Amino acid sequence: MMLYIVRHGETDWNRERRVQGHTDIPLNDYGRLLAGQTAEGMKDIRIDMAYTSPLSRAKETAQIILRGREVPLISEERIKELSFGNYEGLCCSGEHREPGSDEFNRFFTDTKNYVPPKDGETIQALYERTGDFLREMREREEEFKDKNVLVSTHGAAMNALLNRIKGNLSVEEFWRDEVPPNCAVTMVEIKDGEMKIIREGVIFHKEKVRKWKAV
Repeated sequence: MMLYIVRHGETDWNRERRVQGHTDIPLNDYGRLLAGQTAEGMKDIRIDMAYTSPLSRAKETAQIILRGREVPLISEERIKELSFGNYEGLCCSGEHREPGSDEFNRFFTDTKNYVPPKDGETIQALYERTGDFLREMREREEEFKDKNVLVSTHGAAMNALLNRIKGNLSVEEFWRDEVPPNCAVTMVEIKDGEMKIIREGVIFHKEKVRKWKAV
């Protein structure tokens, strides 16, 4: 089994450096362009089935990549983005950063000491639910043998998935490999009960996507 794990395309809140979390912000036109070019780059890769976060930015990214293919699209809560509670909507990077953003920016700059708001979610909780999704994939290896599975998700959720595969469950080193760019694709092979990253952060589109910097 091969998983093709992709981060969604750009949204207006991505462009404005606003925290999204569970807030359901759709793709913008540029995000749709990124997804469309990713679809073109992946056109020769057979996709047998797809899981997507229920948030529209991830769902539409999967729909664009799969356009013209008859592939089942399964909504999966466990690969939804981390909830940032009342931090969501906060502009926390660049010249327009808002009061209170320093507390949130620990999520990127000092993850060990990041404290989510009462209505937010911990990194450990994210590890647990994304890890449960991966365990199910591994347990269904025989059922999905020789299948290619698209997994459309989000920056922090994707990072949690990849960290687990790499054997890194340290909260302190959560961002050791930085935020995956919009529409970056990582290919993960599941074979004989083991998960192995074959290629990481593949960019199929031709556009330059800015990396997140909490400054």
